[in-house]
Amino acid sequence: MKKYFLAGILVWAPLAITIWVITWALGILDSVYGSVMMALITVLPSSSSETLRHFREIPGLGILIVVVSMMLTGMAAITFAGRWVLRVWEQILSRIPIVRSIYSSVKQVSDTLLSSSGDAFKKAVLIRYPHANSWTIAFQTGYPMQEVADKLGAPHIHVFVPTTPNPTSGFFMIVPKDSVIELSISVEEALKHIVSMGTVPPVGQEPKVH
Repeated sequence: MKKYFLAGILVWAPLAITIWVITWALGILDSVYGSVMMALITVLPSSSSETLRHFREIPGLGILIVVVSMMLTGMAAITFAGRWVLRVWEQILSRIPIVRSIYSSVKQVSDTLLSSSGDAFKKAVLIRYPHANSWTIAFQTGYPMQEVADKLGAPHIHVFVPTTPNPTSGFFMIVPKDSVIELSISVEEALKHIVSMGTVPPVGQEPKVH
């Protein structure tokens, strides 16, 4: 009975977690649509509001509209007119207190992470953490700013150390470059290894038992 039960868990657990993650992501998209619809219902006349209420109750419509809106926005953003509109929009936001700090910070982070030419999360490395006699897998995210580099002297790099099994949280660290060991595995393979708490090795990297 125990063997059959564990086999059943191995079948259903990955599927259940996958469905949970997808449901969570789709729920965020749907909530964006719901918030916009509620705002429109509040400000529009009663006849128009009633029509919007019926649209809001259609399952999955919010997700479809948000995805299509993102695609259309992306298509418009790469045109000359779209880039001009974005520049004007950013100039407006940069003049609003508090909003400009949040927007500029989030935009810089997203531009860095999603840039194809940047160094963020392009390389998996080994670093000594949390003490000199233990190692952990981290991801290189960049290099120290000028002042930090000058004060530290020797070359250093920025790394992000994800937690297990939830890699969305972790620690930002500045470590000596000569103490870091670069790995040949991809970031995706390293992330799978971390999420599995080291139980799932990357392809072609079977555990070596001493």
